[in-house]
Amino acid sequence: MATPKVPDVSTVSDKWATVTAGRSANYKTGVENGKDWATAAANAVNNFVAGVTSGNIGTKYTGGVRSAGSEKFKRGVADKGVNRFSAGVTAGKTDYATGMAPVLATIGATQLSDRQPRGSAANYQRVQQIGDALHAKRLASMGASS
Repeated sequence: MATPKVPDVSTVSDKWATVTAGRSANYKTGVENGKDWATAAANAVNNFVAGVTSGNIGTKYTGGVRSAGSEKFKRGVADKGVNRFSAGVTAGKTDYATGMAPVLATIGATQLSDRQPRGSAANYQRVQQIGDALHAKRLASMGASS
């Protein structure tokens, strides 16, 4: 019996980095001309539920995290994340505003109980009232109920 000839990992990873890095136009075209993401993702709800509720999912998740390790996470942040952070924040400004507008509107429309003297435990009810309003808004925006 013969075994397949396999290139060494250095050759494969070098080729992947060289070839794939130049394919950003393919990536963009694929997203622009591919399936509608929102429709496909919504239609995949059963697969999502099956995946996150499968047996031993906690063990599988933990195993994946341990396998990757903190060093891989830190290396990704140092090598990619830091350089992309500012541009990502700038590019995400409109989405951030869109997401925050209903949050701020909900907080602004929440009827709060009267403020009590400094240090009063009753003041924590005000925080609870805002939390409850935001939770209800979140559920409503997702078409869910408590």
